[in-house]
Amino acid sequence: MEKIWLKSYPPGVPADIDPDRYRSLVQLLEEAFHKYADRNAYVCMDKFLTYAELDALSKRLGAWLQSRGMKPGARVAVMLPNVLQYPIAVAAILRAGYTVVNVNPLYTPRELEHQLNDSGSEAIIVLENFANTLEQVLSKTRVKHIIVASMGEMLGGLKGMLVNFVVRSVKKMVPPFSLPNAVRFKDALSQGGRMKLTPVELQPSDVAFLQYTGGTTGVSKGATLTHRNLVANVLQVEAWSAPAIGQSQEALTVVCALPLYHIFALTACALWGARAGALNLLIPNPRDIPGFIKELSKYKINVLPAVNTLYNALVNHPQFASLDFSALKVANGGGMAVQQAVNDKWLKATGKSIVEAYGLSETSPLATSNPANSTAFSGTIGLPVSSTDVTILDDDGQPVALGQAGEIAIRGPQVMVGYWNRPDETAKVMTPDGYFKTGDVGVMDERGYVKIVDRKKDMILVSGFNVYPNELEGVIAAHPGVLECACVGVPDEHSGEAVKVFVVRKDPNLTVDQLMAYCKEQFTGYKKPKYIEFRNELPKTNVGKILRRALRDEPPAAVKQAA
Repeated sequence: MEKIWLKSYPPGVPADIDPDRYRSLVQLLEEAFHKYADRNAYVCMDKFLTYAELDALSKRLGAWLQSRGMKPGARVAVMLPNVLQYPIAVAAILRAGYTVVNVNPLYTPRELEHQLNDSGSEAIIVLENFANTLEQVLSKTRVKHIIVASMGEMLGGLKGMLVNFVVRSVKKMVPPFSLPNAVRFKDALSQGGRMKLTPVELQPSDVAFLQYTGGTTGVSKGATLTHRNLVANVLQVEAWSAPAIGQSQEALTVVCALPLYHIFALTACALWGARAGALNLLIPNPRDIPGFIKELSKYKINVLPAVNTLYNALVNHPQFASLDFSALKVANGGGMAVQQAVNDKWLKATGKSIVEAYGLSETSPLATSNPANSTAFSGTIGLPVSSTDVTILDDDGQPVALGQAGEIAIRGPQVMVGYWNRPDETAKVMTPDGYFKTGDVGVMDERGYVKIVDRKKDMILVSGFNVYPNELEGVIAAHPGVLECACVGVPDEHSGEAVKVFVVRKDPNLTVDQLMAYCKEQFTGYKKPKYIEFRNELPKTNVGKILRRALRDEPPAAVKQAA
């Protein structure tokens, strides 16, 4: 197929990267550890960790893991928020020859049990705040080795003790737990310091991560990502970022507000950050917007990956105006659609447009992106990145004409090898010629830019007409009285489905009638919401993606119906 998008590439961005440049992710990371040894790699709650320290500590922890007798390729779960133990743990697991299983710390016992059993994890590194959840399911899993971390232990001295005291005794964020055979993180590091890490000869095809899908469209499955997959995507991010980052050898400061266990932050912050020798600013709780803004005020920020809802929360906070964004080089938007209303506010406040990109756990994640030096909102997810093919398929799996809507399919070295132990599910999403079918509906224009129309399962069918929530949400969010919103389809005896919109108000005086009148002006008849319901907040994943499914599955509530 003709790669029409290459003509739209910014100068200097290569058509292809070499996914075999490194034999493994470990080789890439160890190169960074040595090259940037004296640089700060991470900072959390004002405690810095250099690349040399990350190198030494991950060796210790890796040696301890190897001493447990697990075979190469064994799965080790990591159930940590954005704290200093996370990068140490991931580097240790990979260097020891094992596979990282990223776990959302906010999982319920049922969700945790499913992921531990589905992955076959034999060990877990967990923050003590969530150890009670592990205790409830431990006997039903294969986990034999447990490392328990605490919020304050890596901060050292009086500060570390104070943080632990506040977390445990004042805020009471650590429910009682009993894990008799568990080892404390600092103790594992101490014991590992008396051992020697045995280097492992990893292959590009070895599994680096089992990255479980968020479950927003069905059962959570483990996307099997190899070392080659992740190396490729890091190099793709590097190539695509170059027009905005430039050739400066100065260390960048990257904001890690999105959880590192999520694929977006994992690649855009932890892995690409190491490749660039960047300082990663870890934000354990980005929902604390005043606290987040306070952390941002301490640094000259260069790179900020975030989702639309986080940008929206920041730019609407009164303290945001006090921040200095003069050093900002690129603000990446992913995980959900970037709304123009949010982009315009961000651009006005910082001087930078949000660069919308697109990807999935199954694609490591970056697959398409607007140029990193974009100065205007495009309303698209951009162009296929280097070494990536994108095609738009009809329901029979055949490519459609340019400008026609269909399912977005992706092929490239960053695409997973399949779902862990689920050949049936893998067969549903992989074409014979190696394309991954995303389940997202989109169109490609003559320049190669791709526009998301919506997820297939989120599409609303009103009297035979397709209604796409992203379109409605983008327009409704532009209303000055609206903070955020979500649209879903609800059963309707006349039209099959009707549009219902859930709204969080920015203006407390906004009425249903006012918003209905606005929608009447903006949408043709079948697209207009039939129901509007005001909420104080919308359900979201821990990454900040609005859960339309949760809203759709709720029992009917008394709502205002359009006249």
